[in-house]
Amino acid sequence: MSKSLYEIGEIPPLGVVPEQMYATVIRRERFGEPADAMRTEIVDVPRPGRGEVLVYMMAAGINYNNVWASLGEPVDVISMRQKAHGATEDFHIGGSDGAGIVWAVGEGVRHVKPGDPVVTSGAIYDESDEDIRLGVDPLMSRSMTAWGYETNYGSFAQYALVQEHQCHPKPANLAWEEAGSFLVTGATAYRQLTSWAPNDVRPGDPVLIWGGSGGLGSAAIQITRIRGGIPIAVVSSPERARWCMDLGAAGVIDRNEFHHWGRLPDIDDAKAGEAWNAEARRFGKKIWEILGERRNVRVVLEHPGEDTLPTSMMVCDNGGMVVLCGGTSGYNGDVDLRYLWMRTKRLQGSHGSNDRENREVLSLMADGRLSACVTWCGSFEQVGEAHQMLYDNRHPMGNMAVLVNAVRPGLTSV
Repeated sequence: MSKSLYEIGEIPPLGVVPEQMYATVIRRERFGEPADAMRTEIVDVPRPGRGEVLVYMMAAGINYNNVWASLGEPVDVISMRQKAHGATEDFHIGGSDGAGIVWAVGEGVRHVKPGDPVVTSGAIYDESDEDIRLGVDPLMSRSMTAWGYETNYGSFAQYALVQEHQCHPKPANLAWEEAGSFLVTGATAYRQLTSWAPNDVRPGDPVLIWGGSGGLGSAAIQITRIRGGIPIAVVSSPERARWCMDLGAAGVIDRNEFHHWGRLPDIDDAKAGEAWNAEARRFGKKIWEILGERRNVRVVLEHPGEDTLPTSMMVCDNGGMVVLCGGTSGYNGDVDLRYLWMRTKRLQGSHGSNDRENREVLSLMADGRLSACVTWCGSFEQVGEAHQMLYDNRHPMGNMAVLVNAVRPGLTSV
């Protein structure tokens, strides 16, 4: 699809749901690397049910979750939905970040209407679920799932199906590719850094940020600065170091200068343990050099997991927190429990963002205090290519976006 449907005159009137649409589709028989697994197809347009909204997608963001969907690992999301929820579709349309126009609404929708420009957030849950009614954060609800990964009909299609609460007013100053590519990474980082009192970032707090030049890290550097903290980024190249410094990092650490990544040595292997400790302490001294004093970080923003978690726990200050939202290097995270209990440290899981956090992030973006950091914007046909870049670890800094129905980058309205 080289043109948007706006350009070729095939868009029905607002509110009229067409029969079919273009979508980037994953099927079981194509499971594998994203460039092969993701293909543009014509599929039926879903109809919005009670409490649901159909959004005409203008742009979408690229996140690692649909690399996993392409691979079919660690979960075959198509089979998972069929087994757990009785889904009938034998395909997956991914995409957990997006922005577009409300096209049609289902029964009971009250807070958005056709024609509204919206940013879509990535968490789906049942607002009538008992735990939510009893006051639990919806992200901790048993019903919470990730839109466009655990659920179908995500943002990599002309029309996406969301719940009403996922629709947030689009800041007028943001281009579609900015609005549609930032909320998953930006609000995830915001929740990690602000929502786990008493370990929320406060003025003067040093914060260690793994992958500082990526989408999550770019947001975390900015949010730490906004809150008066001192961001220290971990990167893998001089170019990425410059990016982080330009965003406001107080200093950077090149992880390629160290060789202790991975799981902890066995406690009985004294020689390996001494070698690991020496490298980890050398890493910690880099933090002291940046701060100009022997001071550890109050918060560590984690997402690599297996390779980095042992170091994160060591360099975290007494009473500090390691807050983790992923495991891109592996899921077996080793922790020396002596550091955890004897120094009263905290290991906190954090997943996504709730609607309050989403609105606060969008407010910061509307005020111009927070940048979406979009450095790559592709066409709809490049969804698979963009995910392949993530898979190959050759993606650019900041966030990536694709235009779905928007005709060119830089547009703020239809």
